[in-house]
Amino acid sequence: MRLMDSRKRLLLAGLAGGILGIALAAAGFWLAGRGGAAGWLPGADAKLLAEVLDRIQADYVDRTDNHELMSGAIRGMVGELDPHSAFMDAGEFEDLRIATEGNYSGIGVEVTLESGAIIVISPVDASPAARAGIRPGDRIIAVDGRPVEGAELADSIARIRGEPGTVVNLGISRQSVPAPLDFAIERAIVSVHSVRYEMLEPGYGYLRISQFSETTGTDVGQALSALRQRGSGQLRGIVLDLRNNPGGVLDAAVEVSDAFLEQGTIVTAEGRAPEASFRMAAATGDLSHGARIAVLVNEGSASAAEIVASALHDNGRATVMGRKTFGKGSVQTVLPLTDGQALKLTTSRYFTPIGISINGRGITPDVVLPDTTQPDGARAPPSGEDSEVRAALAWLKGGKPALAAANAAPAPR
Repeated sequence: MRLMDSRKRLLLAGLAGGILGIALAAAGFWLAGRGGAAGWLPGADAKLLAEVLDRIQADYVDRTDNHELMSGAIRGMVGELDPHSAFMDAGEFEDLRIATEGNYSGIGVEVTLESGAIIVISPVDASPAARAGIRPGDRIIAVDGRPVEGAELADSIARIRGEPGTVVNLGISRQSVPAPLDFAIERAIVSVHSVRYEMLEPGYGYLRISQFSETTGTDVGQALSALRQRGSGQLRGIVLDLRNNPGGVLDAAVEVSDAFLEQGTIVTAEGRAPEASFRMAAATGDLSHGARIAVLVNEGSASAAEIVASALHDNGRATVMGRKTFGKGSVQTVLPLTDGQALKLTTSRYFTPIGISINGRGITPDVVLPDTTQPDGARAPPSGEDSEVRAALAWLKGGKPALAAANAAPAPR
């Protein structure tokens, strides 16, 4: 597998906002310290900052802590850059590290911060949030009865975290439901088993990736081997389900793409720093042995999931089916700081193999399928009973999607 360079790095391409048992992750990160002198602050700006701090200390209605004030100033400065850059304290940084290893305490939902709001990207499969009926696009408007306000987003996120067995009450605004919804969710240890597979019928396999963790590439290889054995050594077609997949480890997304490719570009990125620009390409060896591929996506498919969908589509290996994806096309570098803290900073933008940026645009599927999810967020049926999976299977077998409302005309990307 071709990596960006020889240094030991961990990249995330996804978790478009954060995990609640939360890690404020995003399109990509590597753990790499950077030396160098502190930045230059103009004298007038330094004077203004000191003046503001002095006025707060002297006149604010409550006593303030200088450390908390500076942390808040740093959060505000970094947060104003874009929705995905953030300052992380030691606890948030540790949550991020643990989340990439697949186990953490919380409710299991990925979020992004947009315009002073906490927006759900997707719940983790089989997590407390998924079982409760939390859906992509839900807006968290209250935590334990306290409204979520722009100035207190970090505090709201912290209050969603908690010990296993405790309950958090979320107020949710959902576009399809006129009145706010209330959810009482018991926190638990969330174990992310990112790969699931089964045979849909002889010769046709189903492969579900819920997010991209450090082990996903290996797990996909093992899943494909098992599916081939169940298919008497041959697979005619695979439904690759990336719906509600918020992303994750970039190298894992590259490995998954490579598993289905013999050659070709998987993803490129451009940034100002030399290490922020790179190209990742496939190595020889299609583990599916040329099986037809239908990739299922929706509005909860983000970043690393979009990388895989685009890589397989643009290299002529798959048809993308479902609904327009989230549109997360930037890369964040997580830079460790002092005292276990870290800076998550957008350092580059990535592009599909044919050179398109999906940032803010998403991927429009080749075959658009209607949303069959129930408005109340009812639990999804088993894969064999899932109408979108059946539609993809029908396409793999050479027929049209088994949904009357599906639009089979290729859509512009």
